[in-house]
Amino acid sequence: MSPRITLSTVELPNNDVNETLQLHDEEIFTKLLEERKFIFSTEESDTRLKLLSVENTGISTKTIKVTEEVPSRNRTRADDLQPINFLEQKDLLKSLNLLIEKAGIIGEENSRLLLFLITISYLNKSPLHGIVQGSSGSGKTHIISRIADLMPQEDVLRFTRITESSLYNWGEFDLFQKIIIIEDLDGLKEDALYALREFISNQVLRSSVTIKDKKGNNKSSHKIVKGQFSSLSATTKGELYEDNMNRSFIIAINESEEQTEKIISYQNRRNAGEIDRNIQEKAISFIQKIVRNLKHYEVINPFATQIQLPNNVKNKRRLNEMFQSIIKQITLIHQFQREVKNGFLVTEIEDIENAVEILFESIILKIDELDGSLRQFFEKLKKAFKEESFTRFDAMEVTGFKKTQLQFYLNDLVRLEYLKQIGFANKGFRYKISYSDNIQKVRKDLKEAFGKQLEELKVNATEHKRTPNGSKTNARILTKHDE
Repeated sequence: MSPRITLSTVELPNNDVNETLQLHDEEIFTKLLEERKFIFSTEESDTRLKLLSVENTGISTKTIKVTEEVPSRNRTRADDLQPINFLEQKDLLKSLNLLIEKAGIIGEENSRLLLFLITISYLNKSPLHGIVQGSSGSGKTHIISRIADLMPQEDVLRFTRITESSLYNWGEFDLFQKIIIIEDLDGLKEDALYALREFISNQVLRSSVTIKDKKGNNKSSHKIVKGQFSSLSATTKGELYEDNMNRSFIIAINESEEQTEKIISYQNRRNAGEIDRNIQEKAISFIQKIVRNLKHYEVINPFATQIQLPNNVKNKRRLNEMFQSIIKQITLIHQFQREVKNGFLVTEIEDIENAVEILFESIILKIDELDGSLRQFFEKLKKAFKEESFTRFDAMEVTGFKKTQLQFYLNDLVRLEYLKQIGFANKGFRYKISYSDNIQKVRKDLKEAFGKQLEELKVNATEHKRTPNGSKTNARILTKHDE
């Protein structure tokens, strides 16, 4: 091979060049060329030998070794492999979670990991969606924005609001393999919410529109927008968006005093210069590289029929599909550690264990009649007052909520019959807990149910490894024959 010729290979994100051009901007080819891999190059040496023949110099002709520095991109290959090395390590999810914390997301350990897994699903054929629910000022918009920062920014679309018809007006592939961040779901009108629901459910919007032809005449046309995207959105009013929430994972912001102290401590340390911003930026950049190194696989979960969700969960059909989807996402992020059979990535029991742990709070929210922040508010009231009646001022002191938000929650609890309203408006209402449910028992029972199923899976898997397929049957036949 001529020393002047360098061979390289480019890995396309789609099936061929034409499809890649249709689904991406032209800049994708520049990026692909920059990331191309070189063939027939060595990592051990940055030099090559050239043989020169010396003639007509009065010196006897001899062969001289001349070293020439190779202007190769291979010098960065060690850096390029770092994300893959990270993805190959043991306790990957734990290390990833710590890296997300370094990137500036404090606390919310399971929630931030769940949001990350939901967001990277935009690379898959069946992307996922998450709604973060919390009271005003609880940090719900902050966490989805920070998660979006961890993704390749060319794939992220951020919206403060979406108008009624805007989703119908994108180009056919403009929302293909994208991440949509909606900072405030409360600002969307019903038509926009309907379009978003349809997009999430079917990954396509079809509309009949009026256009002008070349002669200026009005003409009906069929417009299609395809949307393989994951999404994160934030809201204070969870139950108002039940149709959207049925199609999404629900994540409640942790509004506990402990979480508040973590955030305040981090803010104070950052303002005191004790936190190196360069470390945060490096963590963000490294996570983006990790995402870019992930490839799409179809996943097979051989244990899918052996683990069941509880019967008392709402919308069990949808939640079961979402549960299986998170197991697939955890398998995918372990793609450098999992077996590939016939082109399919195979789930291990460890992936199911991780899914149960990460998704547990979201499953509880699906079971609970109260949404996340309302549940936390009610638990504070139960702890403080038990059998005693109280005023809204007493509730304000215990919960720390301001007047408007507090009254909103009190009214909701009265409507749902968890609180009883006593007295008259002109003298000021008093409240008393009328229904003291035991959500802690529900949590305990659910954990035990999952734990039992996982233990059975492990026992069955161990027995399967010890006994090859068919050996038990053969043993029985031999024993019968011997008799």
